[in-house]
Amino acid sequence: MQIVGCKFRREPENSTLRYTKWANSLSPKQLELQVFTSHGPTVIMPTWFCERQVFNRVGGFFESKKGTPEDLVFFYKHLDLGGKILRVDDVLLIYTYHPNQTSFSIHEDTIWNLRVERLERVVLSNWTKFTIWNAGKQGRKLYHSLSEENKSKVIAFCDVDRNKIGQKYVPFDPVQRKSGKEVDIIHFKDADPPFVICMKLDLTEGVFENNLRELNLKEGVDYVMFS
Repeated sequence: MQIVGCKFRREPENSTLRYTKWANSLSPKQLELQVFTSHGPTVIMPTWFCERQVFNRVGGFFESKKGTPEDLVFFYKHLDLGGKILRVDDVLLIYTYHPNQTSFSIHEDTIWNLRVERLERVVLSNWTKFTIWNAGKQGRKLYHSLSEENKSKVIAFCDVDRNKIGQKYVPFDPVQRKSGKEVDIIHFKDADPPFVICMKLDLTEGVFENNLRELNLKEGVDYVMFS
């Protein structure tokens, strides 16, 4: 049971450069590993090809209301049912960018919640402890989005920012008006895997990617990308 996609070229060519580079450069294994990022499905929906049996098994597209990311919902359900993802490594589509495309009508929080739910169910349920890579806004947002059970598994935040390293993050619940358990912020080289990585790719001129490469970790085992 497979969804097959392909590489694509953007029109205009200078639009969504990071997204295009990410989608077109994923390895065959990463097509099924980097499914928690904000980019969405690892093969873009306009390139999808699948048997009718795949469509029927998933149950079609969930389009109950405007703003539903039906491609991501379908994609996740396909994976949950043991489906595979393949990509033809040829540019077979010109993907036109325009400011009124449907993607922009989907609220960021809707996609965020889908990603967190699947991360907790598929990955964190199998981990007894983990480190969040990024002590900044995105890492803290993820921490606050986790269930209490998974919050208790967070052993540290890690970062490269000297102003953060050595500090403690003290979460605060504005509803109950009380502070949570302190979490240490340490240098990434002192941190223990597995990691949930909340760093966006291709934004630091290769610095983050080199740091990650130095640790000789295995994606999908020692870390997952949640950027």
